Amino acid sequence: MFIHHVNNAIQYQQNQEMKKLAIVSTHPIQYNAPLFALLGRRAKIQIKVFYTRGQSDQALYDVGFNKHIEWDIPLLEGYDFHFTQNTSKTPSSKTYKGIVNPNLIQEITEYGADAVLMYGWNFHSHLKVMRHFKGKIPVLFRGDSTLIDNTPGIKGWLRKMVLSFVYRYVSVALYTGVHNRLYFELYGLKEKQMILAPHAIDNMRFADEASKIIALKKELRAKVGIPADATLFLFAGKYEPKKDPLLLLEAFKQLNDKQTALLMVGDGALQKDVLKYQSENKGIFLKSFQNQSQMPALYTMADIFVLPSRGPNETWGLAVNEAMACGLPVIVSNKVGCAPDLVIHNYNGYTFEAGNMGSLAHCMKLMTDREKRADMGKNSKELIKSFTFEQICMAIETFVLKN
Repeated sequence: MFIHHVNNAIQYQQNQEMKKLAIVSTHPIQYNAPLFALLGRRAKIQIKVFYTRGQSDQALYDVGFNKHIEWDIPLLEGYDFHFTQNTSKTPSSKTYKGIVNPNLIQEITEYGADAVLMYGWNFHSHLKVMRHFKGKIPVLFRGDSTLIDNTPGIKGWLRKMVLSFVYRYVSVALYTGVHNRLYFELYGLKEKQMILAPHAIDNMRFADEASKIIALKKELRAKVGIPADATLFLFAGKYEPKKDPLLLLEAFKQLNDKQTALLMVGDGALQKDVLKYQSENKGIFLKSFQNQSQMPALYTMADIFVLPSRGPNETWGLAVNEAMACGLPVIVSNKVGCAPDLVIHNYNGYTFEAGNMGSLAHCMKLMTDREKRADMGKNSKELIKSFTFEQICMAIETFVLKN
């Protein structure tokens, strides 16, 4: 009993001496929760996540998928968190006035934060926090916007004026990759204000699950009716114009190769169009939205992952990380933010011109070479090892501990 009390006292003292980081995010997100849990386990700094949209049922309506979504991986385990009160009349993470937290600054202050990490600025409370703490404690910022869809003219000029003003309140931006860095540079951040923290997913979870079930690939395909020996292309995402699933369906139609198949996984506004293509082509197979725990099996069934997005605002495309962790080569459009970081031409995949059906079909044709795509899949798995949660943790911890 005495030793137990001593250990508790030591742990309490260590917590008191730790640097404290307040993390401000709208709501629990399947890609961020494992990162927060890892920061907690590493215990280099003390963290507390302040969720600003307000506490609600985890099953939320997703406009893109056109259905209610409840993620089946733990989103609130392994780290300290608090749902701060949102007094907005119309609570939402889609609008600036959808997040209004009158107590947030006081709560962060009472926590004793040595630094604050903001996920997104374009909410009433988030921008208010950035302005309040600038000059008091370091303000870290995490966002993955790019210049891919930037338009010239008056709108572009006004956007630059607004964002240059906003990023004055940022001490350091944790940039995700090439396109994101260029974005921060344009809007006024200096080289010393940017730290690479590459976009990542839980590589080990996906890789481990894929390795466990690779021997069941034929059985998994059989359940959907997909031939065991077909070259299988996979799309997994929202059926919405931004993702451009219809371009992929048309390219597959033009490919006209009976030795290939296409698995479309998702839901959304273009569902009827997707169903029409499937009714006209026996090589197209459909599955509705699949939750996080089910994704490794889908990637394992496939031979190539395709993300044909045309935008606007396809900021990164974390499904590409997932597919690569499972050992798949990838085909992405040049509107996908991760393209220059994750896709090396003829090494682990191809990048095609967004909206160009012929270019996409050509890339798909190249992938029908079994030996070539096997090598490219191995290269994908090796390349994605450089994009980890550990790297993001180290970037955050190093900055907080030094400031």
